[in-house]
Amino acid sequence: MNEHTTDYDAIVLAGGAARRLGGADKPALSVGGRALLDRVLAACPDAARTVVVGPGRPTVRPVVRALEDPPGGGPLAALEAGLPHTTAPVVLVLSADLPFLTTETVHRLLATATATATATADGPGPGGDGAPYDGAMLRDASGRDQPLVAAYRAGPLRRELARLRAEHGTLAGLPLRALWTALLLARVPDAAATASFDCDTWEDIGAARARIREHGTVLDEWITAVKAELGIELDVDAAALLDLARDAAHGVARPAAPLTTFLIGYAAGRQGGDVQELSDRAAALAHRWAAEAEEAGGAARSGGGVTHDEAKPAE
Repeated sequence: MNEHTTDYDAIVLAGGAARRLGGADKPALSVGGRALLDRVLAACPDAARTVVVGPGRPTVRPVVRALEDPPGGGPLAALEAGLPHTTAPVVLVLSADLPFLTTETVHRLLATATATATATADGPGPGGDGAPYDGAMLRDASGRDQPLVAAYRAGPLRRELARLRAEHGTLAGLPLRALWTALLLARVPDAAATASFDCDTWEDIGAARARIREHGTVLDEWITAVKAELGIELDVDAAALLDLARDAAHGVARPAAPLTTFLIGYAAGRQGGDVQELSDRAAALAHRWAAEAEEAGGAARSGGGVTHDEAKPAE
């Protein structure tokens, strides 16, 4: 776990009717070859326990299942269903339709949620300077708060849910604002408007699918998708491997590029080696190979090479 975070559980809200998507199973929709739900789960891999509230679906890693009562009863009912399955002091709460949520953003939320009120610009807490926040939530580039991209202290979260149930008799259908406006929450800015991007419409799904194919992100997205599909966890320096592929193609032969990078991955997996160190060794080999070829070509052009006749033994 990141040294700036604390122990936490995660609750992912994966219910809802998805009316703006024509009733499609939104968490199961694919963006970049991965279900939206799996993309969200990938952003919180170090959660002590992950609870998915909603209908049962296949997931990329084991989770605890829960279902709100009644099904489709809204986010507060879903939180109430998921919370009993958690024991950590901090609970990360996420919607299941965040294709660009990252582990880095999750860790920023957790670190802020466990800070004191004087540590950020939001001012002192209810107990004065040094009082803890009740949590932290993302604020998008337009200034809107995102209570379903948030980390809450478990104690205040349980307290407020119990209060709302006592007041209303049920949490089904209650707006999420009834919860988070009663809590002291720090705001974590999402200036790039990527982590807070959610998919409510088919236009959103199309925009997300187009964004991952942009030049600056497509390789990282592809590598992440392949690792998830193969069930492997391996740090990959795409730039280093592309440099190696270029060297192999130029210094040896074009087919050497994909074969060499395959062998690097195989060696790293079998030997538990460092991809960067293996890539450096293979690149050095490709440079030596190319240097020999250049020397041989230079000798041939200058006439300094050994001819076939010169190589024959004397008669």
